[in-house]
Amino acid sequence: MRTVFLLWHARPLDGDETEDKLVGIYSSADEANAAKMRKLQFQGFRDYPDGFFVSEYEVDRDAWSEGFTVR
Repeated sequence: MRTVFLLWHARPLDGDETEDKLVGIYSSADEANAAKMRKLQFQGFRDYPDGFFVSEYEVDRDAWSEGFTVR
């Protein structure tokens, strides 16, 4: 099993909605956190410094186990 770490940034919009961006995919949590520190110098990211989060993801595994509903 190989695991990677996804660095996301979410900016709040109206209501409960957010604008989510995948910043990058990294080989370790430390690498993802280092990327976060680099991005904090840029406009937008520095305006929402609490919008970062890292998620762990297993490679070669389905992320969705069933279908979805279309709105």
